[in-house]
Amino acid sequence: MSSDYEYSDDEYLYDDDDEDMLSPQDGSAASSDDDMAMDTFGDDFKVPPREKRKSYEVDHDSLSHDAVKKLMAADVDHIAGIFGVDANTAELLLHHLAWNKERLIEKYMDNASAVSVAAGISLPSRASPSSSAAPIRYQGSSTRSSAATRRPARQQTPGARSLPPSSPSSNDAVLTPALAKQERFVCPICFDDSQTRFLSLSCEHQFCAECWNAYVTGKIREEGEHAIRCMAEGCALVAPRTFVLRDALPAPSEDKGTRERYEELQLRHFVASTASLKYCPYPSCTYTVSCPAASTKSSLISMVPTVTCGANATPAHKFCFGCAIESDHRPVICPVARMWLQKCEDDSETANWIKSNTKECSKCQSTIEKNGGCNHMTCKKCKHEFCWVCMGPWSEHGSAWYSCNRYDEKAGVDARDAQSKSRASLERYLHYYNRWANHEQSAKLSVELYSKTEKKMEEMQLTSELTWIEVQFMRKAVDEVEKCRMTLKWTYAMAYYLDKGNEKELFEDNQRDLERAVEDLSELLESPIDPEAISMLRQKVTDRTVYVSKRNEIMLEDTATGFQEGRWKWNVPVEGFD
Repeated sequence: MSSDYEYSDDEYLYDDDDEDMLSPQDGSAASSDDDMAMDTFGDDFKVPPREKRKSYEVDHDSLSHDAVKKLMAADVDHIAGIFGVDANTAELLLHHLAWNKERLIEKYMDNASAVSVAAGISLPSRASPSSSAAPIRYQGSSTRSSAATRRPARQQTPGARSLPPSSPSSNDAVLTPALAKQERFVCPICFDDSQTRFLSLSCEHQFCAECWNAYVTGKIREEGEHAIRCMAEGCALVAPRTFVLRDALPAPSEDKGTRERYEELQLRHFVASTASLKYCPYPSCTYTVSCPAASTKSSLISMVPTVTCGANATPAHKFCFGCAIESDHRPVICPVARMWLQKCEDDSETANWIKSNTKECSKCQSTIEKNGGCNHMTCKKCKHEFCWVCMGPWSEHGSAWYSCNRYDEKAGVDARDAQSKSRASLERYLHYYNRWANHEQSAKLSVELYSKTEKKMEEMQLTSELTWIEVQFMRKAVDEVEKCRMTLKWTYAMAYYLDKGNEKELFEDNQRDLERAVEDLSELLESPIDPEAISMLRQKVTDRTVYVSKRNEIMLEDTATGFQEGRWKWNVPVEGFD
């Protein structure tokens, strides 16, 4: 693959035919008024050409906290409009089926009452498809007049099946004050008979406002619950958003943090349930990324969905949308990256070391390590005596007590073959792991390299006529080295699982060229500065930075194209591949 990258000015010039199309012909009429108006505004109305997306890039959008809330509200309004229910009921229904609108519509149209019961909106004996969220019932002091009682109007849900009329105490569409009672009501939680304000859902399980406040606050702050059920034992009704925010929790001026936490939990549940959305994993970042192209598992075998959130941070918040790896693991796809990390973390290589340095007793299968002495071994567990070389019984060695003369016998051949294969497997793994770990360690040392580079940039300013802006080429070179080392690190993880063949050889050729270019640029950055050759150093660093960037782009482009074309073959089963 060629490594020459020369740019031609012809790529940015119009040819004669294009000029004929863009410029008026000789003798043509004067430009129209519209053309004159456009010329007056100059470049204000010219739309710049959109840069073509590379094969290893994926379309995605960064969403702020408010933008996600609008998406959530749009889904609620959509369901409320279809079912003819209020926003509280629509939200509880969506919560129940993890914000899957298509599945909710199918199930609700099939059996509205069963869905309402399962979602915690209605009681089993009085479920109604036209019902909204469970109302709030107040139990006040004895001075409240019964004339204040108002019965709400019923709503019929368009498109839902008709159900038998429910009793007056069923789930209503408005808030309903309860009838005043002559005797004083005692809260069944705190048993305080001095309370004057009580709340209940449509189940009519009444508790004092202070108990509701303590219960809801604990659920939100300590347990992180966003679906808060009735306090009565065995009751499955869920408190709607209006009940929680307006009545169960104290005023915003008294406890603003709990309200914000509740809203955050609601939003996080929405994002976690939506396959095309993912929170930025960086600490304290509130942005969400939308990437519909990587929302299915099948899409993750043909792309590496590396995305960047909209946070104004240096470095940018870049992470993988398709898996839990909080870094850019291009060019290797998510299933292979997870396999590699698991292999590095578990004890599988410890087993390889044991196989390479120990043998098993042929009688009791105990693992034995030979740490010196002759080949005459005695198992401490079963006292079996055998030869370390051929693993045969020591009694069959005749007079050759301290040297095995049975090299060509089957037992000896099998033992040596098993030992060689184990060592070869371990050496192959260490070949890729050591290089993977080396680039990872080099990338971690980039902070130290940045510090050294800044000192060199200051030195270049003092010993030459270059400004601070003009010496930024050193910083750009360090950025490119760090980015390419991350690419190289993951190429070794991919190469470990690639099956032998021409495709793997081409992959390793690109890998070799990129690694050589990165090492040359790193060596140049760490070399001492000669004040008399700063202009030459600037040219060399700039040229090699461009070359390294191109080699990295070739590596990523070829790998991504290979995934899209299905060229890569694996030496182990990989999730998603036949």
